[in-house]
Amino acid sequence: MVDKNIYIVQGEICTVVGAIKRNSRWNTHTLLDEEQDPLLNNFSHLKEILNNMKELSDVEPNIFLRPFLEVVRSEDTTGPITGLALTSVNKFLSYGLIDANHEAAAEAIENMADAVTHARFVGTDPASDEVVLMKILQVLRTLLLTPVGAHLTNESVCEIMQSCFRICFEMRLSELLRKSAEHTLVDMVQLLFSRLPQFKEEAKSFVGANMKKLKMRAGGMSESSKWKKQKRSPHPPRHMVRSASGGLEQVPTTTLSNNLLSGGVPFIEQDSLSVSDSVASSMSIPTDSGLDTCSKATSREDLTDLDQSSSAATTPSTEPGRLYTQSEGRQVEHAQSASVESIPEVLEDGESVTEHSDSASLHDMDYVNPRGVRFTPQQTQRDGAALIPYSLPCLRELFRFLISLTNPHDRHNTDAMMHMGLQLLTVALEAAHIAPYQSLLGLVKDELCRHLFQLLSVDRMNLYAASIRACFLLFESMRGHLKFQLEMYLKKLMDIITSENMKMLYEMKEMALEALVQLSRIPSFVTELYINYDCDFYCSNLFEDLTKLLSKNAFPVSGQLYTTHLLSLEALLTVIDSTEAHCQAKVLNSSAQQDQSAEMVLAEGEGSTNDRTDTTTGMPIPLIHLVYFLENCIFILAEKKEPKKPQRFSSCLPDSQELLDIRNKKKLLNSGTEQFNQKPKKGIQFLQEKGLLSSPMDNNEVAQWLRENPRLDKKQIGEFISDRKYMELLDSFVNTFTFRGLRIDEALRLYLEAFRLPGEAPVIHRLLETFTDTWHKVNGSPFMTNDAGFALAYAVIMLNTDQHNNNVRKQNIPMTIEQFKKNLKGVNGNTDFDQDMLEDIYNAIKNEEIVMPDEQSGLVKENYVWSVLLHRGATSEGVFLHVPAGSYDHDLFTMTWGPTIAALSYVFDKSQDDTIIQKAIAGFRKCAMISAHYGFSDVFDNLIISLCKFTILSSESVENLPTVFGSNGKAQIAAKTMFHLAHRHGDILREGWKNIMDSMLQLFRAELLPKAMLEVEDFVEPNGTISLQREETPSNRGESAVLSFVNWLTLSGAEQSGQRGPSTENQEAKQAAMLCIKQCDPEKLITESKFLQLESLQELMKALISVTPDEETYDEEDAAFCLEMLLRIVMENRDRVSCVWQTVRDHLCHLCVQATESCFLVERAVVGLIRLAIRLLRREDISSQVLLSLRLLLMMKPHVLARVSREVAYGLHELLKTNAANIHCTDDWFTLFSLIECIGAGIKPPASFKVTSTTPDIDTGAQSDSELSFHHPSEVSLDRGYTSDSEVYTEHGKSRMPRSVTDVDVTSSGWLVVGKDDLDISKVAAPGSKTLLNPLVNQYSLTLGQDMGFHDTKSLIKCVESLSFIVRDAAHVTPENFELCVKAIRVFVEASLNGGYRTYEKKKNHKYDSQKSRVRRKPRDKEGASRRAKASSQRPSRSHSDDEEDEGVPASYHMVSLQVSQDLLDLMHTLHTRASSIYSSWAEEQRRLEPAGKKIEADSQTLWTSCWCPLLQGIAWLCCDARRLVRMQALTYLQRALLVHDLQTLDAVEWESCFNKVLFPLLTKLLDNISPADVCGMEETRMRACTLLSKVFLQHLSPLLSLSTFAALWLTILDFMDKYMHAGSSDLLLEAIPESLKNMLLVMDTAGIFHSADSRTGYSDLWEITWERIDCFLPNLREELFKQTVIPQPGTASIKLVQPAAPCPPASPPPAQAPSPVPVPAAPTEPKTSSRPVSSSPVPPSTPPMPTPVKMSPQISSPLIQSPTSQSPLILQPLASHLQVGGVPPMSLPIILNPALIEASCPAPRPQPH
Repeated sequence: MVDKNIYIVQGEICTVVGAIKRNSRWNTHTLLDEEQDPLLNNFSHLKEILNNMKELSDVEPNIFLRPFLEVVRSEDTTGPITGLALTSVNKFLSYGLIDANHEAAAEAIENMADAVTHARFVGTDPASDEVVLMKILQVLRTLLLTPVGAHLTNESVCEIMQSCFRICFEMRLSELLRKSAEHTLVDMVQLLFSRLPQFKEEAKSFVGANMKKLKMRAGGMSESSKWKKQKRSPHPPRHMVRSASGGLEQVPTTTLSNNLLSGGVPFIEQDSLSVSDSVASSMSIPTDSGLDTCSKATSREDLTDLDQSSSAATTPSTEPGRLYTQSEGRQVEHAQSASVESIPEVLEDGESVTEHSDSASLHDMDYVNPRGVRFTPQQTQRDGAALIPYSLPCLRELFRFLISLTNPHDRHNTDAMMHMGLQLLTVALEAAHIAPYQSLLGLVKDELCRHLFQLLSVDRMNLYAASIRACFLLFESMRGHLKFQLEMYLKKLMDIITSENMKMLYEMKEMALEALVQLSRIPSFVTELYINYDCDFYCSNLFEDLTKLLSKNAFPVSGQLYTTHLLSLEALLTVIDSTEAHCQAKVLNSSAQQDQSAEMVLAEGEGSTNDRTDTTTGMPIPLIHLVYFLENCIFILAEKKEPKKPQRFSSCLPDSQELLDIRNKKKLLNSGTEQFNQKPKKGIQFLQEKGLLSSPMDNNEVAQWLRENPRLDKKQIGEFISDRKYMELLDSFVNTFTFRGLRIDEALRLYLEAFRLPGEAPVIHRLLETFTDTWHKVNGSPFMTNDAGFALAYAVIMLNTDQHNNNVRKQNIPMTIEQFKKNLKGVNGNTDFDQDMLEDIYNAIKNEEIVMPDEQSGLVKENYVWSVLLHRGATSEGVFLHVPAGSYDHDLFTMTWGPTIAALSYVFDKSQDDTIIQKAIAGFRKCAMISAHYGFSDVFDNLIISLCKFTILSSESVENLPTVFGSNGKAQIAAKTMFHLAHRHGDILREGWKNIMDSMLQLFRAELLPKAMLEVEDFVEPNGTISLQREETPSNRGESAVLSFVNWLTLSGAEQSGQRGPSTENQEAKQAAMLCIKQCDPEKLITESKFLQLESLQELMKALISVTPDEETYDEEDAAFCLEMLLRIVMENRDRVSCVWQTVRDHLCHLCVQATESCFLVERAVVGLIRLAIRLLRREDISSQVLLSLRLLLMMKPHVLARVSREVAYGLHELLKTNAANIHCTDDWFTLFSLIECIGAGIKPPASFKVTSTTPDIDTGAQSDSELSFHHPSEVSLDRGYTSDSEVYTEHGKSRMPRSVTDVDVTSSGWLVVGKDDLDISKVAAPGSKTLLNPLVNQYSLTLGQDMGFHDTKSLIKCVESLSFIVRDAAHVTPENFELCVKAIRVFVEASLNGGYRTYEKKKNHKYDSQKSRVRRKPRDKEGASRRAKASSQRPSRSHSDDEEDEGVPASYHMVSLQVSQDLLDLMHTLHTRASSIYSSWAEEQRRLEPAGKKIEADSQTLWTSCWCPLLQGIAWLCCDARRLVRMQALTYLQRALLVHDLQTLDAVEWESCFNKVLFPLLTKLLDNISPADVCGMEETRMRACTLLSKVFLQHLSPLLSLSTFAALWLTILDFMDKYMHAGSSDLLLEAIPESLKNMLLVMDTAGIFHSADSRTGYSDLWEITWERIDCFLPNLREELFKQTVIPQPGTASIKLVQPAAPCPPASPPPAQAPSPVPVPAAPTEPKTSSRPVSSSPVPPSTPPMPTPVKMSPQISSPLIQSPTSQSPLILQPLASHLQVGGVPPMSLPIILNPALIEASCPAPRPQPH
């Protein structure tokens, strides 16, 4: 089966042949002879070949293509026929009929390219001709873009491109065609450069050989476009012929000669052409564009211009003369641009290009194309070797050509050409990565960058925009090679942005800013700016300058926001965006696996970097950050080079500290440079002082500095090095140059560019002499003498001046080469210099001036600056360091956050556009995230403070706040953002808390906070909560409710309606405000404070504490609100409360103790303290400190404490109910019981508590550190406690509380406000005795001698409840609190005596003024009294008078107080009956556990002193109550208690104590007129008391008899009988007393007590004394009882028994309850000799007799103090003294005893030994 492709070819043959035949018939009216016509002949041959073939692939491509290509080449065919042939060729290419793998494919493709680029045809009309040109474009495009196009050679590709350019730049062609050519070029460039990675850089010599044929000029393909006349056509051409290069060649007739374009070279001789008039006259002739204009420069110039941009196209010229010159190929002089030959890469490329000869193809009769392929009429044969496919050389030539098109200084380049060049360069840069190719990179570094920067100065927007785009592509991919170019580019952009030039278009500034934004977005671009420029000694601070510029530019001067301002902000934000992304990534990508893989990748990518950490933070760099970095390393790896490292850095990733040092050094260097530029010596001296240059001066070091510092003034350098003082420095300076291998003029050029040559001849002589000596030496002395070199150098300078100095040129004609040579004749040691060398020198100087620095301006100066830039780039200074993205974010953020936040704030403030506001908010959030990541508290504070301002919460008045805030969307956004950030990053907030709390306060005042935040816990309120916000009441402040009601009634309707309420808009606004605040969730700040770092938490608490009643400006409710928030925060943070407890305690101390009047704030502080205690007592580490802090309440001023007593009472009840089991220490129980007593019973607090924490001079003199540590271990470990507690938060690395708390500095810190006494409080806290805080308690009184104040009944009831709770639960009664509990009960007994009625009566007047409301000392803001002008929203403070009833004492009160007394009796009785078993169980438990420490005794003596005696005293005191019911009940309880079985175990001393401490004081008290209204009841009470006395006496007579003081006891009883006889008004006592007395006397007599065998009468002295006393009040009793009394003989036994009683010191009875001065008895009180163990006697026998102190001061000396809980009651018997005291004679009898004396004059109690 025949291949389909054969049919396709045959079809095309038919089409073309048919067209040729038709055309011939139409033209000549004759049939063409196929044999004679070569074109038809070729087709017929091809037909025959195809007819014999089955597969087209068997036919060589050349064979079936040749006939078609001949048609294309033929100059005799018309346009349509050529078009058909081109269509056929295009089809063959499109259908893939040419097999790319065929061995002959390359030749076929080459022929095709050649034929199409040299296509010729007879022109008809312009439109038809353009169709053919369009088809040529199509074929060329298809050819290059199809796979077979890869076979094209370098030359063919260049010709193809050239053809397209010609069409593109021919202005006479239609725009459609030109645009098509442009698009074709774009496609071709894209393809060629996308293939770049497939090509390799060729050896230099090979490049040179290729380039010889490829010199693509900006005017066309030069000689390849010239055709010699071919004589193969038998018919002379009679029509216009299109030239092969795409241009129309025509006879220059007079009508058309002016239209001839330069470069169109006619190849048909004029005489052989006859031009058809019709065609000639009507035709507009396209020819090749002006591309060829300037293309005939000499080959020498080709060499030097390789790196210049001189070759550029010109506009078509219409001057015939000019055309003639150019067509003759003469040299045309053209403007030169800068040539910098000193750059090595460029030079090498340049030198390798050899002469470009025109003569290759001019003399052949047949056409031979430049590749050596000869075309003959019949056949095409290949000359030479196989065709080499195109590669890098054609790309380089194309690239060079495109760059040359962009040169704005070339007058031949039109705007369209430059734009086209930029467009195609952009495509090339987009399609390929050019950096790895040195030959292309050299062009980029020099010409491309140069042209692009020059285009930034043009005022044509399209060129400006295109050059900015191209620059972006360059620096995005190649900035590593373009360090100084990038610096120049950014400076130019900054100049454009800041330009004040009115001509500068606004759009240009916009574009420049957009370019900066786009560059900043390149990963790690900004970081690289910082590290390569800001951290380079001799570069600008690009990053810093850019930041400043953008920040300044973001602030509109006019106040109106334009795009430029927003773009500036966006550019600033790019740093923030990237940093934030890196921070997020670090958070997300921190797994170990990634770390390892990243380490491996980095180790491969960069050998020198081993540790893969972020040098600024020490955090691992996640993988994603390395990707870009590694991309940059790929080429390094490909070239197998070590990555370059700048000399100033120690590694490729220097750490932040190193960069900081470099930047500091740079500042000093800049300062030194400025000083040098004014006065060199001064600059050098400055640098020596700063240690940057060694002192004394090191010439080599200074010379090096002069060479490498580009900022130094060249003129000053010249003067400094030429100074005679520094001759050696000049030598060192010259030695810094590398002159080896350089011709003398090149070396001189290098030398003179380094400084400004001074004008004085001697100085020039010295400088040149040193130069030539050095040059001569390093180049192996090429001249005869050094002087010859010197003369030549001088001659070069003279030549330079002659050629280029305008002043000289005006006067003289410039020197010629001959003159130059002549001047130097015989100078080289009497011989001539090498003439070629002199010629080269002459040409070099003539073509390029040696520019003296600071001398020139304009283009020459530009060239000089550019050459210096390229020089620097070629040295090690040009090393550009690539770093992983995110490496130095910490440093960058530190530099940018200030300007950025300022700009964000400004834009947020000024803009009304939602998107811009959102962008600003996003910026704020990102800044917050970064500052949180790096722990920049100052940044975050700044941010929060800025946002606070925008919320308008603190600036707006409270009345207007809801409305204004609710209607201000921006303020709401700011508020939401502020709270969101505080929730999210509160950890790093410090100062900002103050602003947030101020905002919260404003919200509170404006009543915008959620209700939940205003409801706080309360103990007294029935529902358990109270609102911090005042309730709305109609009354004005201070008015009574009645008055306000009257006002309301009398208000007119109009006034009423005026006050009716806010408008709908205001209500809606307030609703919106409340909704917004609800979304802000301010409460979360409190609830989530437990997650805050310690330091942040402390700052938050400081902010809340700062709202205290210090100044006159505070508002009480505000302070209360802040206090409540503080307390809630403490409770949320109970896990680490020890770290902040000190602060809170001090604050509460300040509020409570300093308060001089009670108010809502004090009330909340007190409640808060107790709430804290309730919550925190479960925490072992802090419980003792918390309980200790409750003593603050005892330090409050009594009248203030009284006002809050009810809160405290209820709170303490709650505390004990929830936490009694957690209180273990006597100290703590002491605190609680003291509080209960003060609050419930109104007693004065212990004296030591009255000292406030702020008093510095507390008497701590007697308090040693060791005592402190013994007594309050918690305080000693304060410092340790903080540290260890905060170890939990070590990851935050935050410090302890800022307050310094040391072991000893306890008092000043406010921890414990105690003097010496406070240490002893609990040690001496025995139940029967008042502690040593007050003047000493008289143990022989039923009362505790406490100073009772007023008490609140409800508080009393609650406190009794609390006591009851403790006592009734055996688990809560412990050895630590037993005695305290007993004492407390007694205190309440006293307080509730007579129903507390006396205190109630007095206290009525001390109620709270129910109208007095929370204090507000000063109206807030500027609102004056209108602050909360709404009808007074004050709620009346709670009045704590009893039940708030003023008049009289309510009946219910008596019921309640009666109940209290009964409860107390019951409690005492319960304790009394259970005491024995409780103590036994404790003792048993202790024996079982055997702990070290105090021993619990359960014997009767301990029980008596600790428990029974005080309880009996308490019950006895209630027997003295004015209420009969209570008295009777109490007496019943007392009788039951005294006669209980447990008491039978007591011995004589205890029973004696019972009389002295319980019964005698009771009887004494009952003698008073307690209840005047109840005479009968009192009589009965007294009678029962007397009866009880005698019962107890008789029941325990036996043990009592063993007492040495029995007589005194008995006499005291008689004394009471006497008094009671006369106490009553009725007969009840008169009858009862004698009966009791008789009983006692008879029992005693029966027991033989009165008898004594030794006495004269048989009766003892006691008998005598007894009757002596009885006779005073019952003179007849003796007669009645002992009528027959026989006086027995005196006996020794009795006398021994009844010794005289101890002397009772004569003293007048002072008032009870107050110890009075007691004269020391003759026989001082001593311990009785007893068989008891020492521990039971009041004073150890070894103690010397101690005189009774007159009054014990609170500061009792410490040796007396014993352990608190082992203390038993101190009972000193005033009547007891042993009669046999050594050396003291017995006192004489009788003794007159006074019962009152017994009560009042007892000495101070003495402690018992342990």
